[in-house]
Amino acid sequence: MAYILYIEDEKEIGQWVTEDLTGRGHEVVWLTSGNELETYINDIDLAILDIMLPGLDGFSIGKRIKKANQETPIVMLSARSAVEDKIEGLSFADDYVTKPFHPDELAARVDALLRRFQKKEDALEIGHLHIDMKSLVIMNKNTEEEILLTGKQFQLFQYFLRHLNQILTKEQLYEGVWGEQYMEGDKTLMVHIRYLREKIEANPAKPVIIETIRGIGYRVKK
Repeated sequence: MAYILYIEDEKEIGQWVTEDLTGRGHEVVWLTSGNELETYINDIDLAILDIMLPGLDGFSIGKRIKKANQETPIVMLSARSAVEDKIEGLSFADDYVTKPFHPDELAARVDALLRRFQKKEDALEIGHLHIDMKSLVIMNKNTEEEILLTGKQFQLFQYFLRHLNQILTKEQLYEGVWGEQYMEGDKTLMVHIRYLREKIEANPAKPVIIETIRGIGYRVKK
């Protein structure tokens, strides 16, 4: 299955999470701080990080892991449910789970991330788009022309690619891209998605790349 680095200083939680994930077939290294991070950082398939830790906090450890390997998925665990904490965590991590949580939920999120990251493709094909995943250059295969996005359009599309095949709510998208809490009725996200569709869709009036999931949000499927 997967080689997982789990950093948690609460002994009771650390023990049952380790036992549960091990029982599901994963190999888990459980540490109570980030002091030994360098020993494992280049070998792991996934990291699960508590935020409140002695020494380096989970945010700092997560950013180090992503700097070493952008393709290592990270799950943040925390009893802190403030929007500001979630925004900071999701600025680099791939999922955020609030304590208390059920072991089945954590296992399901781990499995979803492993599926999403298991193929580290150099290029991605979505409809008529060819996306170089290293340079993030987007080409229209029909016209053989590069598609140029503005800074915010690029950030928005990159967020979709990081969460490929996932249905994302307006709140998730706004908080993940703009770094602020979404306010009901704000049209900013809708306007940017419309402009982005005008750049990347073959027919913006009938979008097939950025799907609208009625009543929920949006999704980009491979």
